[in-house]
Amino acid sequence: MTENTNSSISTNAGNGDRIVIVKYNAGNIQSVLFALERIGVQAVVTDDKELILSADKIIFPGVGEASTAMSYLKERKLDQVIRSAKQPLLGICLGMQLLCNHSEENDTECLGLFDVEVKKFTSETLKIPQIGWNNIEVKDSPLFKGIANNSYCYFVHSYYAELNDSSIATANYEIDFSCALAKENFYGVQFHPEKSAETGEQILKNFLAL
Repeated sequence: MTENTNSSISTNAGNGDRIVIVKYNAGNIQSVLFALERIGVQAVVTDDKELILSADKIIFPGVGEASTAMSYLKERKLDQVIRSAKQPLLGICLGMQLLCNHSEENDTECLGLFDVEVKKFTSETLKIPQIGWNNIEVKDSPLFKGIANNSYCYFVHSYYAELNDSSIATANYEIDFSCALAKENFYGVQFHPEKSAETGEQILKNFLAL
């Protein structure tokens, strides 16, 4: 695994694609790197705009708070970089939420790539955040090739994306919500594929094969 902000992008061992993980202040980067390494893939972690936009695949992870993350992205003009990406891009957890229009978390305007609102869970009976394994219902999508319906994935989140036309997988935590989104070259998953055992590994492999 490689972390670099200036040198050339490492290639993975499979098909020569150049894989970049966006470096910013809310990334769960190490666990994603380890997951990629387990499937024989090398990636570079960078906030360099040219390196990001010249990659074959972009991974945009995230753990943390929406408004702080968006402020960091805007300060470094990484918001513009992500919006202008033409190659497959995968947002993970907060990364997926930041691809949406708006988050209730500190009334945050997000990147607007998915036309959907991010809401906070409200429940008198369930623990918030949702932490742990939950089953997902998947639609026909290349991201879920070989993934059985009702497979289990690992979640850690207090906010969720509403159901919408871009939903390619749903889960239920007292209410139904979008746990995966897709529109053009942009993909997002609310769960953590890097922590979701064989199911998560297959989803990462599917993304890298896009």
